[in-house]
Amino acid sequence: MVKLLFVLFGFLKLGKVAATGGTMLLSLLIYGSIYGWRYAAGFIGLLFAHEMGHYLAARQRGLAVGAPTFIPFVGAWIQLKEQPMNVETEAYVAAAGPFVGTLAATAVYFWARDAGSSLLLAIAYSGFFLNFFNLLPISPLDGGRMTAILTPRVWLLGAPMMVALAVYRPSPLLIMIAILSFPSVMKAWRYDPNAPENLAYYGVPVRLKLEYGVFYLGLAAFLGIMTQSVHGMLETAHRGF
Repeated sequence: MVKLLFVLFGFLKLGKVAATGGTMLLSLLIYGSIYGWRYAAGFIGLLFAHEMGHYLAARQRGLAVGAPTFIPFVGAWIQLKEQPMNVETEAYVAAAGPFVGTLAATAVYFWARDAGSSLLLAIAYSGFFLNFFNLLPISPLDGGRMTAILTPRVWLLGAPMMVALAVYRPSPLLIMIAILSFPSVMKAWRYDPNAPENLAYYGVPVRLKLEYGVFYLGLAAFLGIMTQSVHGMLETAHRGF
């Protein structure tokens, strides 16, 4: 693990292209050695699509942003070099990742159905699950940043959902995200909607809140249905062998 971190930091020092390409290649080598290179390449491709959604949205809103960086067994991220000036911009950038990622996973799903490929179906499932998980309404996940436009107090609902998931399916990643979400929970607990700084950042028209709320629920419903449906297809295919 220590050697892996040294390699990652080495890539990060070489610039944007090297950081993205190098960390993608490193992830491909590690995932490929465990799951096979074809599945690894597909999974990383869907991760890349998700992160590019964030990247393009941030650039569209005029934010300085770094290229995607990949960390094996953790995922990928883009570095915002400046913070959004209001919650609508934050929600817009956050929503673009799951949206583009869902489009990419759906394209792979139809490709899998057309080709009759269990491998492509498994890759599509990983994309649906990845984006569905990211919609949990707790910061720093995308869902938390999207639902903050409604009210940061939504994170008080996301926190027990994260804890329940960590108990149901324990993993170092879930534990790490739960720890990282703790400041958000405290912020939600202490949130004062009438504070001047909160009125300036979170003050958006009700129309925008409804639009983002409907979009969030629709995307979450679609991803939940597709995750469950494709999981069932994979189980059926597995029993057929």
